[in-house]
Amino acid sequence: MALPLIILTGPTAVGKTELSVRLAKAAGGEIISADSMQVYRHMDIGSAKVTREEMDGVSHHLIDVLEPTEEFNVVVFQKMAKEALSQIYGQGRIPIVAGGTGFYIQALLYDVDFTENDGDPGLRMELEQIAALKGARYLHEMLQSADPAAARQIHANNVKRVIRAIEFYKKTGTRISDHNAAERKKESPYDFFYYVLNTDRAVLYERIEQRVDKMLELGLVDEVQKLADMGCTRDMVSMQGLGYKEILDYLDGRCSLEEAVYILKRDTRHFAKRQLTWFKRERNVRWLNLPDFGNDSGKILEHILEETKHSRQRGWNVCPREP
Repeated sequence: MALPLIILTGPTAVGKTELSVRLAKAAGGEIISADSMQVYRHMDIGSAKVTREEMDGVSHHLIDVLEPTEEFNVVVFQKMAKEALSQIYGQGRIPIVAGGTGFYIQALLYDVDFTENDGDPGLRMELEQIAALKGARYLHEMLQSADPAAARQIHANNVKRVIRAIEFYKKTGTRISDHNAAERKKESPYDFFYYVLNTDRAVLYERIEQRVDKMLELGLVDEVQKLADMGCTRDMVSMQGLGYKEILDYLDGRCSLEEAVYILKRDTRHFAKRQLTWFKRERNVRWLNLPDFGNDSGKILEHILEETKHSRQRGWNVCPREP
């Protein structure tokens, strides 16, 4: 019998954290973070990292496990998440994957195979030099020529992913978009429920604005300054996250704080839009639109528990607890 898995995702600032904790408490679960930034220590405010109080006694995995100097990507995530799954299953509990990085979720859910692209250090260095000398846009145009579908999916500023896509094509002769499409057709080894939490766009954008303002109140600028003092630089994967690269530009004198905040809010809205576009492409997704539930997360929790009840009774080896 396939192992159980619940996924709770959605755009940034929609309210995943609170609902995932309530779900874990009600269903006898533990949470695996599918967030590309909360994995890092010392990066709490800009990543909107779940706090100990918010965890409310629920075990969380892949939170605060790497230093900002370490690289984190989908391959590392998949490995660490599988290890967390084994621990959770070993305790007879339900894993709940919560976070907004759709590519990471896909890699885990369908056990995407990354072994074909072990990498070519020489080619990667050559591509990095092209990016440094001619810019990210030029590199993205190279990807556009080789793999238009991948170019549409990967933002020009995401240089590392652009390089990986070009490297994959040059090494294997296969477009990474074709490879990923084939991997997406694979059946999942899990008995899963894939939920996407969403709300009206205007409401979501307002929540994003409020979140950024709250981050500044909590000391985002000081947090980024401390990271810079630790030796963290803009070329590190960790410092490419929303909230960090913008404030780093301000600290480096490249823009005013007002400009940095404007860019951060704008780019976070664009990021949320891209997240939703990704989830709309995914298979077997169950959309949870807050307005359909009277904007009551409690009703959404009841809905999830009701939908997963029969699967739990059929063979999920857990004992549900009261919310």
